[in-house]
Amino acid sequence: MTDLLYSEEEEALRAAVRDLLTDHCAPADVIARAESDTPHDLALWKSLTEGMGLAGLLVPEEQGGQGASSREVAVVLEELGRAVAPVPYLTSAVVATEALLACGDEVLLGQLASGRTIGALAVGLHTPPGAVFKTVRRENAALHGELTGVADAAVADVLLVPADDGGLYAVPADAVTITPQISLDLTRPLATVCLEGVPGRRIGDAEPAVRRALRAAAGLLASEQLGVADWALTETVRYLKERKQFNRPVGGFQALKHRLAQLWLEVVNLRAAARASAAALASGEEVEVSVAVAQAYAAPVAVHAVEEALQLHGGIGMTWEHPIHLYLKRAKADSIAYGTAGAHREALAGLVDLQGP
Repeated sequence: MTDLLYSEEEEALRAAVRDLLTDHCAPADVIARAESDTPHDLALWKSLTEGMGLAGLLVPEEQGGQGASSREVAVVLEELGRAVAPVPYLTSAVVATEALLACGDEVLLGQLASGRTIGALAVGLHTPPGAVFKTVRRENAALHGELTGVADAAVADVLLVPADDGGLYAVPADAVTITPQISLDLTRPLATVCLEGVPGRRIGDAEPAVRRALRAAAGLLASEQLGVADWALTETVRYLKERKQFNRPVGGFQALKHRLAQLWLEVVNLRAAARASAAALASGEEVEVSVAVAQAYAAPVAVHAVEEALQLHGGIGMTWEHPIHLYLKRAKADSIAYGTAGAHREALAGLVDLQGP
């Protein structure tokens, strides 16, 4: 039986990441950055990667990484979700890294593990694992085409681009045209990537690499969604203890207690699903089912948790200065990232042979 409890090492990792984010990722700073032309916090990224070595958690030690597993990455993503940190951790340290692990490109893998190079898989953020993904045309040893909805492309140093010949190509980001797209979540911006006769270095086969990367992304995204939901619940409980109405704390009203109790149950269940998904990715057992279960459950809970936080904070929750809108946008954007809950339920039905009528 898989142990879903956090180990002492994982709790120590959580404490270290939370301390760093508390000091360097204040909500007001995230809001100010989201309004600027540079939404990514590269100073925070440097602290997380070069300072703490977190970019290489999935990379074996002999290839320049930390030799950890998806369980440790899940803990980091929980804390990044709790802070809606504007760093390309999921896209570079998980998605691009998993694609490179499938390809076996040790040089690029070591560069990403150090954090000094940021990678992005040039596949739309909405693409679920196992789905058909868009490719570019390879002609005369050059790549031609346009890919949309690529997360964190604007901050990437290298793009991993799937082509119609079945290959996955490493392309320097400064060789392509990257155009920002209007995205709901300002802390994880999307972009269109246009390649006009760009040379690329083939690093492996696209199909298995993209499939592995998207599966890990979907499975570990649940931990980020857990962080978002847990923040919403914790902050709402804290606020309702302090906010007074009719000379008593608002949290003392029974109707609100019931809503918070229901939300607590949902968040606890989400933690179990997210932990099971991370543990399955780490062990390689029942991965497809665990990932589908986690994603089928995570999105509705994260969105509901932040919607409840928004309502129960009253008027202050509707202001731009309060960070709730950052969490609501992240929860809504995550709900369609790497496949919707409906797509994962459909995939799960096929995996467990429980088809609908």
